[in-house]
Amino acid sequence: MARSSTSKDAQDLFHSLRSAYLATPTNLKIIDLYVCFAVFTALIQVAYMSLVGSFPFNSFLSGVLSCIGTAVLAVCLRIQVNKENKEFKDLAPERAFADFFLCNLVLHLVIINFLG
Repeated sequence: MARSSTSKDAQDLFHSLRSAYLATPTNLKIIDLYVCFAVFTALIQVAYMSLVGSFPFNSFLSGVLSCIGTAVLAVCLRIQVNKENKEFKDLAPERAFADFFLCNLVLHLVIINFLG
């Protein structure tokens, strides 16, 4: 009896999350897809490192930190661009994208420097 109630609650939760996400604007869905791609790329690098080895460890760290850093910056962009977020209502989307671009530039310059 408890399993039936639990599975119904899980289905209701999944249905409510899906219906709420369908109402999400397209630009936020694109940012979400980019975040998923960056995290998936980091996971592929970790799996490759565990299978093959991590001889140039700086390269491995640079690749994974690049992916994770880019994902974090994209999440920050998503928070700033979201119209429902009242904290950044006065911030123009162009300004948020410029911040994202400049922070990505600094991140990748640091990563290139870390490579040696």
